[in-house]
Amino acid sequence: MTYRGRVKNGVVVIEGAAIPPEGAEVEVALVTREETIPTLAERYKDIIGILDGLPPDASVNHDHYLYGTPSQ
Repeated sequence: MTYRGRVKNGVVVIEGAAIPPEGAEVEVALVTREETIPTLAERYKDIIGILDGLPPDASVNHDHYLYGTPSQ
């Protein structure tokens, strides 16, 4: 059975109503969190803002400039 808890003042405190029986031998392992997934801004930080000479409405009308759809 697995019990979860946190360390408080140097003592492991089991969370929830179920606790191991008195005198039970237990093994404590730290739970590590997986690395968070980077945001798009973090992933593309090296290329964000490097283009020059674009029309001022390029962010709104990029489909117009790329594919010829009607501009907004």
